[in-house]
Amino acid sequence: MHSDKPFIVALVGPTAVGKTELSIELAKKFNGEIISGDSMQVYKHMDIGTAKITEGEMEGIPHHMIDMLEPNETFSAYDFKKSAQRLIKEIINRGRIPIIVGGTGLYIQSLIYDYAFEDETISEERQKYVDATLSELDSLSNVHLHGYLASFDKASADNIHPNNRKRVRRAIEYYLKTKKLLSSRKKSQQYTVNYDTLLIGIEMSRETLYQRINKRVDIMLERGLLNEVKQLVEDGFETCQSMQAIGYKEMLPVIKNESNLDEATNKLKKHSRNYAKRQMTWFKNKLDVVWLDREKMSLSLMLDEVSVQINKRST
Repeated sequence: MHSDKPFIVALVGPTAVGKTELSIELAKKFNGEIISGDSMQVYKHMDIGTAKITEGEMEGIPHHMIDMLEPNETFSAYDFKKSAQRLIKEIINRGRIPIIVGGTGLYIQSLIYDYAFEDETISEERQKYVDATLSELDSLSNVHLHGYLASFDKASADNIHPNNRKRVRRAIEYYLKTKKLLSSRKKSQQYTVNYDTLLIGIEMSRETLYQRINKRVDIMLERGLLNEVKQLVEDGFETCQSMQAIGYKEMLPVIKNESNLDEATNKLKKHSRNYAKRQMTWFKNKLDVVWLDREKMSLSLMLDEVSVQINKRST
């Protein structure tokens, strides 16, 4: 490669667009190893709802950042960046190409650019206090949790919708760990790339993508999504932040007899479609992506196009 920086391929796109299929073919053709850039696939026991790749689907290609943590553990973009940077070095030292595959936009952005994160490492004793406090707060409704945030960080509360529980909780956690307000933190991001990155995206029409998403949800349910969520609840993970992920939070009311499966399935499909729309908005606005249209290009044609892009960098 002509750049002095390490060469990596990043493959992005919305959920259900076909990233896994192309990533495997890329890894086989270019002697690559795959690093998952998905915020939920790091968790063990959460396989069906995260559409986690199976061992058979891997076709012998090494995969990293999958099944690393228990569902009650936390994992952030900062954690991803640290782990991915280490893995990239190791993969390159083996003479192979790192291929980052995922739909979590901030993870990809944090890795490629000089995105400044504050190290929130705290003592074990302090961490126990933070975990205990968050555990108590998890029993609050969205409105009351949002009110708690507003009591000490009104600016963050004004900027986060009460129903966005994950972001509200994150702002509270940041304060508990650092005694600083998230709203006052300066997120300095210099757009200086850390790697010689080929950033490839897969897209398709919204209608086709939504059909694929609906079908994927049906397949998840056939494969036993409800039983997977039941098992997680039985294992004591019901109140964990990971259980607020799409695919899990919709099934919880069914298990608790607060909703029926048809209603939950419709919510899951809707939430998944909305998420895909947000993913595309992020990738189109935040990253400089070479887009491939899956409806106009076969898998082999997409592979040929990526090959052309890679060869450009080696000449």
